[in-house]
Amino acid sequence: MVDMSWLERIKKGLSKTSGNITSSITSIFTTKKLDDRTLEELEELLIMSDMGVKVASSLIQSLKKDKFQKDITEEEVKTYLADKIANIVSPFAKELKFTCKPQVILVCGVNGSGKTTTIGKIANKLKNEGKTVLLAACDTFRAAADLQLKVWAERAGCELIQGEPGADPASVAYKALEKATTEQIDVLLIDTAGRLQNKKNLMEELAKIIKVIKKLNPEAPHDTLLVLDACVGQNAISQVEIFKEIVNITGLIVTKLDGTAKAGILVAIAQKFSTPVHLIGVGEKIEDLDQFDAKAFSKSLFGLE
Repeated sequence: MVDMSWLERIKKGLSKTSGNITSSITSIFTTKKLDDRTLEELEELLIMSDMGVKVASSLIQSLKKDKFQKDITEEEVKTYLADKIANIVSPFAKELKFTCKPQVILVCGVNGSGKTTTIGKIANKLKNEGKTVLLAACDTFRAAADLQLKVWAERAGCELIQGEPGADPASVAYKALEKATTEQIDVLLIDTAGRLQNKKNLMEELAKIIKVIKKLNPEAPHDTLLVLDACVGQNAISQVEIFKEIVNITGLIVTKLDGTAKAGILVAIAQKFSTPVHLIGVGEKIEDLDQFDAKAFSKSLFGLE
């Protein structure tokens, strides 16, 4: 069950998108009947919120089939679209399951996506749930990455394994998994580099980390999560495509939904890749990252209670 405070934070976090959508719907509805002009403008609005042409077209065709030339209110349109969007994303709203000890979670994402901050927030969430957590700083080339993760480790009350600047990321991951295994730690979170300028180097680095940790635990990593910044809009789709070439992405985390009026990108991503969305971020505070709830998200997109 999703707690009310999280529902309130989702609604507040999506206020830029919902404000844009609801004000636009108000301006579109100059007649009570749903006509071709209104449908066309609604479709354009959905595309502008970054839901993508395919999703927007499907929603409008469905709306046309059910409500064309019928009396309908703005509220009914918002409720109708919210319900349809919830149906689209519901199959991909999946809670992250913890089934072994240590559960190894490899976290990927481009620099600037909020990856390191997200790892800190996940660590804090897991600690609050009573789990023991170890962090591994395997982004050894970005100078600020270790320091940033160290701050989050301290805030969450977790231990951090790190190497010297420029150290081999795979050796740091190996050392961390050794410790997690020996000490029976519940969850090991591995931060990785996110440099896409040279995809070949990144591919080799991530492949080496995975190869090395499999020597200790053939099942590791148990989860490979990709962190996406909602503010980059359609570019997030190309990021998923690139990382899927490099590693086996098992789930997504979408951050910074509060910083964009185009939170519909989450719908486009879910529909295109059929990949679980485990968590969403709707603010900068440590508690502003939690489970992705399809109904709460869809209602909040349209400013509905």
